Amino acid sequence: MPDMNEKNTGSPGESLDFIRTIIEEDNTSGKHDGRVHTRFPPEPNGYLHIGHAKSICLNFGIARQYNGLCNLRFDDTNPSREEIEYVDSIMEDVRWLGFDWEERLFYASDYFGQLYEYGVQLIKVGKAFVCDLSAEEIREYRGTLTEPGKESPFRDRSIEENLDLFEKMKAGEFEDGSKTLRAKIDMSSGNINMRDPVTYRIQRSTHHRTGDKWCIYPMYDFAHCCSDSLEGITHSICTLEFEDHRPLYDWYLEQLDIFRSRQIEFARLNLTYTIMSKRKLLQLVEEKHVTGWDDPLMPTISGLRRRGYTPESIRAFADIIGVAKRDSIVSIDLLNHGLREDLNKRAPRVMAVLRPLKVVIENYPENQAEEVEAIINPEDPSAGTRKLPFSREIYIENTDFMEDPPRKFFRLAPGREVRLKHAYFITCKSVVKDEKTGEVIELRCTYDPETGGGEAPDGRKVKGTLHWVSASHALDATVRLYEHLFIVENPADAEEGKDFMDYINPDALETLTGCKVEPGLAKTIPLDHFQFLRHGYFCTDSDSTEGSLIFNRTVGLRDSWAKMQKKKNN
Repeated sequence: MPDMNEKNTGSPGESLDFIRTIIEEDNTSGKHDGRVHTRFPPEPNGYLHIGHAKSICLNFGIARQYNGLCNLRFDDTNPSREEIEYVDSIMEDVRWLGFDWEERLFYASDYFGQLYEYGVQLIKVGKAFVCDLSAEEIREYRGTLTEPGKESPFRDRSIEENLDLFEKMKAGEFEDGSKTLRAKIDMSSGNINMRDPVTYRIQRSTHHRTGDKWCIYPMYDFAHCCSDSLEGITHSICTLEFEDHRPLYDWYLEQLDIFRSRQIEFARLNLTYTIMSKRKLLQLVEEKHVTGWDDPLMPTISGLRRRGYTPESIRAFADIIGVAKRDSIVSIDLLNHGLREDLNKRAPRVMAVLRPLKVVIENYPENQAEEVEAIINPEDPSAGTRKLPFSREIYIENTDFMEDPPRKFFRLAPGREVRLKHAYFITCKSVVKDEKTGEVIELRCTYDPETGGGEAPDGRKVKGTLHWVSASHALDATVRLYEHLFIVENPADAEEGKDFMDYINPDALETLTGCKVEPGLAKTIPLDHFQFLRHGYFCTDSDSTEGSLIFNRTVGLRDSWAKMQKKKNN
């Protein structure tokens, strides 16, 4: 995993990304006296997703890299959509990713009093007015991309009248939506955001922090730049959709004559087979296409955590993809490649049989059990070994046996010998079938007691090696196998007449019950990681208990990204 303190954002010798280049230039010129102060400003109206993780890593990572500071600030300016649940989840996610805002936890609501005074200041210098147009009328007056807007008939109210009306708005004397405070800029501007934007609106909603103290709330564009200024943020890093808002960001700070933070925009993360809109993710939750925000199918940080993604792999992914000025879509295979690289080094190997087929070893003594030694992780010799019980009856995968196998099937078949990993060679002698269905329900085998440890003293070789669990010692488990939530690479780009919901994968989740796992997993706790031999990497689910084990497949063993890169390099 990369060192989060390093400045490298790409391959060796590659130049710094454009954001760090700006910071380097500012530091060289002495701007802000070399001070670097960033912030991560989420809205508490939903759970964070992998795109937010990129922003978290960028903002906190830059602060760490330049010995600066990074604030966590909640943009809580729309109480009708905000909940404490979201605040708590966001703080948990940031901490889980490995970052700490220390004592620098702020809310836009901390500044409501000062923001109101800034509104008054704009009125006093003739740069804001109270408008009686409805939201629909404001949109009609705004104009289009090719036609200028029209000035509000209330634009020329006197300063005294505007001050009086703004005070009455604050006092709750007007109905919701009946008046707004608007900046007075230019209705003919080529940038629609500069056409007298709304700065304050009346909205009677109980705020999760300030209760019913306020019935007017600042708009995002106003609250955000002023909050940055009040906190002394040097570099206000945000995504590209705010690029057209930058002139308004700068205009507010200039008119108020307060500290000038600098807004810098970068391309947001778009990931294949994934939706990155909080509104659409909320729709998935509300319409019960998923079990909640932390469903392992969701791209939320809590969903990724529950599925088994590690903070190290997500930070590495953010570092690899870097930051760019243009939107693009990143393959989810790259994210999963980094996850495999991480889990391969840390995840203990365990035996798990997902679709059990019973095997009776007829020449093994009845009522006898022994222990065989198994390596915990071949990538980590310090992890040592573990003991696995072995007995007369075991389970193997039903897919590891074929009664009439094709030529290149090297696993178990009638008359064929295979290796049981860490144990013995066995040979299939006969098959037991269900009398009604003809399904194979049991295999009768023999073992060679001279092949303990999986090696034959006479040097003979076998082509197939199977994982297994002892039937009398195995634990029952439920295993969830996950695929992509969507069946197309870019579900947000729906065909005409379709919605992103039309691309939901009906086979995104397969739940297997009656699985058998080795007894060492009895004490597993949520978020423990394992490699189930030949199946992939798995994580203990948050609903799992000692009496009811549940495992989520985090990612399979096949690495599409690595294979693609190998093919590309060749």
